[in-house]
Amino acid sequence: MADLHFDIHTLSSEEASFSYDTTRVEQCRVSSFHGEIIGQPRAVQALMMGLSIPGKGYNIFVSGEPGTGRMTAIRMILKNHNLPGKLQDVMYINNFSRPEAPTLVLLPGGRGQEFQQAMKGLVRRIKEELINQLGDTKPAVNSVLLVTNLKEDFLKIRNSFADQVVDEYVQSIEEDLKEFSFLFSGADADTVRSAQFFLRYSVNLLVDNSSGTTAPVIYENHPTFSTLFGSIDDKADTRDDNYPPFLSIHGGSFLEASGGYLIINMVDILKEEGLWDHIKRTIKTGAVIMQNSSGSSQRNPGGIRPGPIPINLKIIALGNEELYDYLFVEDEDFYKLFKINAEFDFSMPATDENIGNYIGFTKMIVEDEHLLPVESSGIAEILRYGSFLVEQRDELSTQFSLIADLLRESHYWAETLKTDTITGNIVKHALKERDYLANLPESKIIDQILSGEMLLHLKGSKIGMLNALAVLDRGTYSFGIPAVISATVAPGTEGIVNIEHEAGLSGEIHDKGLLILEGYLRKMYARNFPLSIYSGICFEQSYAEIDGDSASSSELYALLSSIGNIPIRQDVAVTGSVNQMGEIQPVGGINEKITGFFSICSRSGLTGKQGVIIPKLNIKNLLLPDYVIDAMKEKKFHIYPIENIDEGMQVLSSRPSGIRNTKGIFPPNTVNRLIEEKLKKLYEISRQQN
Repeated sequence: MADLHFDIHTLSSEEASFSYDTTRVEQCRVSSFHGEIIGQPRAVQALMMGLSIPGKGYNIFVSGEPGTGRMTAIRMILKNHNLPGKLQDVMYINNFSRPEAPTLVLLPGGRGQEFQQAMKGLVRRIKEELINQLGDTKPAVNSVLLVTNLKEDFLKIRNSFADQVVDEYVQSIEEDLKEFSFLFSGADADTVRSAQFFLRYSVNLLVDNSSGTTAPVIYENHPTFSTLFGSIDDKADTRDDNYPPFLSIHGGSFLEASGGYLIINMVDILKEEGLWDHIKRTIKTGAVIMQNSSGSSQRNPGGIRPGPIPINLKIIALGNEELYDYLFVEDEDFYKLFKINAEFDFSMPATDENIGNYIGFTKMIVEDEHLLPVESSGIAEILRYGSFLVEQRDELSTQFSLIADLLRESHYWAETLKTDTITGNIVKHALKERDYLANLPESKIIDQILSGEMLLHLKGSKIGMLNALAVLDRGTYSFGIPAVISATVAPGTEGIVNIEHEAGLSGEIHDKGLLILEGYLRKMYARNFPLSIYSGICFEQSYAEIDGDSASSSELYALLSSIGNIPIRQDVAVTGSVNQMGEIQPVGGINEKITGFFSICSRSGLTGKQGVIIPKLNIKNLLLPDYVIDAMKEKKFHIYPIENIDEGMQVLSSRPSGIRNTKGIFPPNTVNRLIEEKLKKLYEISRQQN
């Protein structure tokens, strides 16, 4: 007679618990920390390389989660980098023969402001000479005499700048005065002083680099056509003699960043239609073309057409991994223009060095923001939270903005509870209060379950029904909830019908998971006969799209229960994905799933039998709250780590799954024997019907 003995492994509270030892914290406190970039060696190396290579197209796409230190790293590294070449001032001046095409002037950094002041001084001299000529009698203006008296002023400007464009501009002013100074004949001094006519001799300084010797770093927070490329006022009109059109031109971030670095957010860029294409054209041509404030490609107001302005800069674009992948695949120009991807990791190994950096970062925040000191027990809990964020006991989160937030909240609760330091208990209290403030939706769902509004059984056994575990996200708060999965079976050849898919509520990954189930049935049972089954699998009382494969093992358990007419426990919830070989694969959100089901069981009353089936490979991801660990110590709640479907069915059915003997037959009264026999009967019925 076959041996039907089987073992069920229950995870001990010691195996389920995890914490950082305060002794290790004390040892790591001595590690030095200088505010450097933590845990991002690849990203830093990519940034260094991209900033150092002057070749065309070596712009940088910086990807990663917010809070991982992307901007901090960029600012720190840019302090020690300058692009080749000197900074230039950019300005437009009047083109007297063609006002619609203003003249571009490029001068070394700081000289633009000097030129602008020199022209203001020249205008003052012109007005003085006119007022002197007109005197009290207000005669006709002698333009030849006027220009002659200003010769030294003209010459001084030419000699000061020794620039051909400036020299030609001064000559044009001389000719313009000879032609138009008669307009002031008979005018009084006040008229001369207030005349708008002299605006035509102004300098429109778009970029002034007089205050900086290092490469400019411009972060454009509100990217639009006008903020990036500059604009031309709608009032610009070449027919308006009182307001020269070149004064209506305004610079943008591309010009301000020339000679340095422009930082943009790609998500914002792609929101404005046509903006990304215009950026690409600008990078390719190496020149900015001014246009009207709307970014329209149509003719500019008043017919004004400024010439292109050459630029030299590197662009640093911020985004996430998904956006990088999308642009790389869908935009043929993207890689040509952004050859460097500096990818910031969301986690780093929990080495002594990195723990020391965590402690150093904590100390920096405490000192900078005048927070209460953090004890070693508090540091240990902050480290544990860092591991919780990435669901890895041997990893730490690099989202230091979240660590800083926890420090601030812990400081608040320490002051509220009137303690002098931030201890481990204070940090735990801060996390508990944070959950309380955010868990209203979770609490409402539990109320619906306990009131019977949501049909969920936490006791007894049922055939073809099982409690799976899912995770819901609400902003920064995630929580686990059970979802009832049901399966029905009948003779047929349709196979497994995914009801969610038929209703348009199933994602592609979930669809794949259902196809895997058929592969498992064929591999495990239908070796000598065709698989003839018509089964419907459904997430009960679920009306949102379902995706992912973390419920695939749960769906298989419900299916096997229905096929073999085997009752399975309702006081045990399940998570884990499965492959065609029946092996259980790890899933995400494991802590939220366990904690969520525990909360429901706790509210309804712990019986000592309730528990959760998880993949054995997820043990290293467990970072459970103390109250769950305490319940496990008291044998009031259980975690069953499994490696394959057979082990899970033994937990759920309380009977052995069974292993084929040398003749390839499962032992009698085992789970697998019952399922195989039922599948054979379904095949016989289907064959008779056909």
